[in-house]
Amino acid sequence: MKAKSKSMPSLHSDAAAERFVATADLSEYDLSGFKPMRFEIEPKASALNMRLPVSLLNAVKAKARAKGIPYTRYVRMLLESDVAR
Repeated sequence: MKAKSKSMPSLHSDAAAERFVATADLSEYDLSGFKPMRFEIEPKASALNMRLPVSLLNAVKAKARAKGIPYTRYVRMLLESDVAR
């Protein structure tokens, strides 16, 4: 019978996270609540200026707010997702 998985501790710094990962057996922890994370590494060297109806911009801002990200990043994610298909 498999033992119950441990819950993840709160890690409040990169150093604490590094220590935890270096010493913990991650197979003992419940990682089911984790989500993939995308880091933006590539430099942004170009700009895009576009005119939108106020209602569309407000809807985009609301979606971004619901995801907890800036609306410009949300628009960039939509563009990247569409181009990747």
